Amino acid sequence: MTAQGHGAVPRAKWTAPSGKPPLSSRMMRATWRGLPPEQHEVGWEPGLVVPAADGSPLLTDHYFPRTAGDFPTLVVRSPYGRGVPWSPQYGMLFAEQGFHVVLQSCRGTGGSGGRFDLWRNEPADGQATVSWLREQPWFNGTLGTIGPSYLGYVQWALALDPPPELKAMVVQVGLHDPCALFHTDGVLHLENALLDGLGMTYQHRGAMPSLKAMLRLQRGWRKVVTARPLRGAHTSVLGEVPWLDGVMAHPDSGDPYWDGADLGKAAERLRVPTALITGWHDALAEQTFEQYGRLRAAGCETSLLVGTWTHTSALQRGWPEVFAESLAWLRAHLCDDPSGLRPTPVRVHVAGEETWRELEEWPPSHGTAPWFPTADGHLTRQPSVDSAPLTSFRYDPADPTPSVGGPLLSRTAGARDNRALEAREDVLTFTGPVLTEPLDVLGPVVARWAISTDTGYADVFARLCDVDAQGRSTNVCDGLGRLRTAGQELAEVTVPMGHTAHRFAAGHRIRLQVSGGAHPRYARQSGTGESAVEASSLEPVRITLHAGSALALPLGAAGA
Repeated sequence: MTAQGHGAVPRAKWTAPSGKPPLSSRMMRATWRGLPPEQHEVGWEPGLVVPAADGSPLLTDHYFPRTAGDFPTLVVRSPYGRGVPWSPQYGMLFAEQGFHVVLQSCRGTGGSGGRFDLWRNEPADGQATVSWLREQPWFNGTLGTIGPSYLGYVQWALALDPPPELKAMVVQVGLHDPCALFHTDGVLHLENALLDGLGMTYQHRGAMPSLKAMLRLQRGWRKVVTARPLRGAHTSVLGEVPWLDGVMAHPDSGDPYWDGADLGKAAERLRVPTALITGWHDALAEQTFEQYGRLRAAGCETSLLVGTWTHTSALQRGWPEVFAESLAWLRAHLCDDPSGLRPTPVRVHVAGEETWRELEEWPPSHGTAPWFPTADGHLTRQPSVDSAPLTSFRYDPADPTPSVGGPLLSRTAGARDNRALEAREDVLTFTGPVLTEPLDVLGPVVARWAISTDTGYADVFARLCDVDAQGRSTNVCDGLGRLRTAGQELAEVTVPMGHTAHRFAAGHRIRLQVSGGAHPRYARQSGTGESAVEASSLEPVRITLHAGSALALPLGAAGA
């Protein structure tokens, strides 16, 4: 491969520095199992200064193979620092497999100059980094990007105007729409907002400041999440975080505050081969599925890997699978070695079946099966012919329905036992008959509710659960919708519950759960019509479900 990209100039001879990667990174690297053997000894060139478009210094570490020859380059731009785990997980692991790795701190973080401002500077700073690369004697003109979460966002920022050298992207549990990370239908994702504020503010400062901030947040957690009003309450544990205050106070994606934040359109015309990786309980899973659909519609070469992971476990227990997928994609498109690619564009882990399934598309096109809640708490295949209300429950924001598991950023994310939650009076369940044969559900799940309230203001949290023979109810997928009506009039609320690949085994039952919220995953509905961030008073609401409500399950196979 030669440096024939945009603005290529004859390369000067480069003498590799003698530095070794940090001891902490080498020690962590030694603990990982299930990864391919090291192919190259790794060198380290720390603290390089890359000028941003406005001249701000972006501190950058360079990892490289200590082997003569040309190697492609990977750019990893992070607001979380350049130390553990990013140094071993991306710098070392990929350099030892034959890549130059440029690990850079986003502006205002990790010693880089300027001020960090969520999303606003990433396109220009990414382009400035590529301009700097073109001047490096070791850069051979072939470039890829990789990284998770916000490290995926900076990839989409570069893809808005992809440089000609960019030949591959790997977006792992990635972000492209910050508003959707923080809000659903105008409802604040309170827990994720606080945890994201913690990570963005402290992780790049090192292990000890980050640990101290986490302990402060844990000690002050209940006080913060129940504060009235919510706005500004986080400063008691996180300090001043201007961008966090901003995103919490702007729940409407159409607000000018969010102009330029959503980078989804980058996928609509992209021609750079892009691998997407997520987990069924990843807080950003739906963003990954959105981008997969856009890439496919644009005719862009893409692949999708989905495991039974959360946002964090994909990079922990899922790392051997994620690393193998990422490495194969990069070798295929940067090194002309497609031998590691799988034969199908989609690979998903089916929970309940506990096997991987290879698919040609996502979601599979096998139709949907409707299930209907009944007044006596059952879930049937036959719609009700009775026009009377099915049932009702009272939601009290002074004692909000708690959240249990699901797609969160915290360690409590994922599949959990819901029995204690379902024993509450403010949680209704509708349960199907014992299955005589397995039922596969693959694709997006949707609940449609015919609903009324006594106040006109309510949130509706819907969850699909798998009930085993012992009665344990485990969450599969879920979602939340907001009701806004004039008083007690009947309304229809559609609740997208996310994508899933799940097998309900013979002897199990399908359960649909409904409540008025899931706190503190979502900020509680005040019942007054006020913004959850600004509300200072609370009012209980009675929520009534009516005939016409239904659960739509995507079938896993034709005729299932």
